[in-house]
Amino acid sequence: MKEDYGEVLANLAKTGRLRELNPLTNRAGCWVKRDGRTLLNLSSNDYLGLAGNKDFHARFYNGLKGADLLDRYGLGSASSRLLSGDCEPLHELENALKVAYGFPSALFYNSGYHANIGILPALFDKRDIIISDKLNHASIHDGMRLSLAAHKRYRHLDYDHLESILVQNRPKYERAVIVSESVFSMDGDVADLQELVRLKERYNCLLYIDEAHALGVSGPKGLGEAEAQLVLEKIDILVGPFGKACASIGSFVLCTDEIRSFLVNHCRSMIFTTALPPIIASWNLFVFKSILEMADKRQHLKSLIENLRHELVANGLHTYGSTNIVPVVIGGNQLAVDAAGMMQDEGFLVLPVRPPTVPEGTARFRLSLTADMSWSDLAPLASKIARCLNSLATG
Repeated sequence: MKEDYGEVLANLAKTGRLRELNPLTNRAGCWVKRDGRTLLNLSSNDYLGLAGNKDFHARFYNGLKGADLLDRYGLGSASSRLLSGDCEPLHELENALKVAYGFPSALFYNSGYHANIGILPALFDKRDIIISDKLNHASIHDGMRLSLAAHKRYRHLDYDHLESILVQNRPKYERAVIVSESVFSMDGDVADLQELVRLKERYNCLLYIDEAHALGVSGPKGLGEAEAQLVLEKIDILVGPFGKACASIGSFVLCTDEIRSFLVNHCRSMIFTTALPPIIASWNLFVFKSILEMADKRQHLKSLIENLRHELVANGLHTYGSTNIVPVVIGGNQLAVDAAGMMQDEGFLVLPVRPPTVPEGTARFRLSLTADMSWSDLAPLASKIARCLNSLATG
């Protein structure tokens, strides 16, 4: 007999996997309040520190004019884009994106989740195969499940395994697409895009790259790892969400004119949803143009990353990756929950990441560094984590 909902929830609580909502208040840069305590926010995806930057927001709102209030700053679209919900700022945003990246076309989506669950089923059917990195985020896996295409997963960053899948399966299908994140959200490691390009060219595949955690952070202009690894022109389908370093909501896909037109006519997650309001498109355009000029923030963030990773290793903590997403692997679920509570008592908003988000036995802190932090904020962090874990181990 199937467990009822209460039994499932009780089992989650027993195994340290129960999740609850807990609001934050008084956001000010990288600082927030939770349960009345002011904490350094190490659990945000606000990588450039824009979501908490009041001056940056004020610059945007200073452009507000009454004459185009609804066209550019309206708070509701009241329709899908294919009916009456389209607006000029969305087209201006798409044009700015395709010009900056050097792609023929761009298409806006309401979120990165909408993009991945819509693009894969729209473009690939039972004649095709999707081959995905095992640690790609949930929206990619859900998009594969919704597609009629066959799908296989290769071991994380194991390109020999990927090639073996291609050798065995590529001749059986009309189209094949390799799908990977560029920066992986839980491990903070980076895909070898040049190797993926080599494989896609050797086996006549398409290459689909999701830059969710690299947009704004990687590359000279912040365009992502495809820019940093000098392969932009080799990517067939590039997805970039606005919900992280860009401090907003929405996403885009860069592609050919033909693929864009096909998506407009076949992608259910774009066709059958109310468009985001004009103010979101205007904000996204403002942010995107701004991040192209934020090399100083990217450099500051890089120095924070190097310093913190050095300190974590010096304190005997288990970490890996190379980006501003810095995992500290703890192991047990309840241990991670208890340690996170102790770190909040120390003034750091650190949250436990547990299965099924990460594999069993690898519960962790996912430390997310942002460009509005200073080294003085972070300097005591590694030693405090080590002390908390030692205290729990000996207590």
